[in-house]
Amino acid sequence: MGSWATAPWRLGGCGDLRRAWRRAGSSLGGGGERAARLSDLLRSSERDGAPGEEAAAARRDRRPPREGTVLLFPGQGSHFVGMGRGLLRYPGVRDMYRLAEKVLGYDLLSLCLEGPRAELDRTQHCQPAVFVASLAAVEKLNHRQPDVLESCVAAAGYSVGEFAALVFAGAMDFAEALYAVKVRAEAMQKASEAVPSGMLSVIGRPEANYKFACLEARRHCELLGIENPVCEVSNYLFPDSRVIAGHLQALKFLQENARKYYFTRTKMLPVSGAFHTRLMEPAVEPLAEVLKCIEIQKPLICVYSNVDSKKYMHSKHIQKLLVKQIVSPVLWEQTMHSVYERKQGTEFPYTYEVGPGKQLGAVLKKCNLKAWRQYSHVDVSEDEEGNLDAGVTSHCTPDCVLPALAFPRSRRCIADTQKVYSCSICTLSLRGASWFRNKVREQCLLGDWVQTSK
Repeated sequence: MGSWATAPWRLGGCGDLRRAWRRAGSSLGGGGERAARLSDLLRSSERDGAPGEEAAAARRDRRPPREGTVLLFPGQGSHFVGMGRGLLRYPGVRDMYRLAEKVLGYDLLSLCLEGPRAELDRTQHCQPAVFVASLAAVEKLNHRQPDVLESCVAAAGYSVGEFAALVFAGAMDFAEALYAVKVRAEAMQKASEAVPSGMLSVIGRPEANYKFACLEARRHCELLGIENPVCEVSNYLFPDSRVIAGHLQALKFLQENARKYYFTRTKMLPVSGAFHTRLMEPAVEPLAEVLKCIEIQKPLICVYSNVDSKKYMHSKHIQKLLVKQIVSPVLWEQTMHSVYERKQGTEFPYTYEVGPGKQLGAVLKKCNLKAWRQYSHVDVSEDEEGNLDAGVTSHCTPDCVLPALAFPRSRRCIADTQKVYSCSICTLSLRGASWFRNKVREQCLLGDWVQTSK
């Protein structure tokens, strides 16, 4: 089976992997030899007629809701050492990582498979890693369930995942988008190191006033002598859940006064900066400059923006909002409402989260339970010797993964006799050994995990 990049619905945009490979090769060296190796992979793209017109016609062809599919692409924080190991068997995946090595200048595959974790956690590395792993997961989905991609009607990506969604939709070239992600990640890493800042995950009561809490936190920083302090909501995840980002002093103030602002749970996220706030302004210009040099086309399917939760309309729109996204809050809750909005009684489409982690699925469950019932996850970490028959998820993966920026990764159960634990807040369950329970307890952003049955 040919690569997903050469499928009819992927052609006609700037997502032709053949062209991306040649451009990357001409600028980075050694591309001709690499491109020759891709001849078989790309042969299926040599078709008569205009593939772009065929894809556009397919896109316009209306389908019953249940026959359509939606793809969700995760963002930074879903990464983990070992991701991608279960994808290497699928056609085209190793070629994607070889191309990534040329674009990035380092061996991304080795970093993903072997670590070290500290290096993979760095913003400049984890963003490209999640981007490539997510599109490699699409390759797996194409190999096992090609009808899912052929019937895809919409896509959305969380933060950097938006770049992967646009590549999938034919709006951007794989290699060019990867280079843009590289520039974005390096610029955000540099900006985060300039000011001591961070991100705070918050679960609040219905009466919580996040804007007022942030206002008082900024006033507290001013009393400490901090000029133009930053403290604002940077991620809207689901009802009563926000991520607040800004100066560390402001976040500490909110933690210490959580009860006053009706916050039931707060936890600092293990990230290096206040992403999606104005503290990331130094990263705006580098990304804007690189996007000017990239060919962007209108997506072949609906892709929703993090900035306003609406569909991208044209290339200039994409270019503008991808830059604005760096300093704007991620409206993920609003995006989920836009994607799944429909008349009462209308069936929901099948949804697939492609990439590391199941965070977006957990958030979807909180935003729209009916839509979540049609959700599946395409695993990127299954063992090469493991069972390939069932869809794509590990039955012991924890579901309490609400803020999509930091949660432990899935592990397989060793035996069916292991105990079952449940989160005291969200009541979702986890089957696993006690050492795994303790690992989850350290990082869970909601409640503690308690044993509920054997």
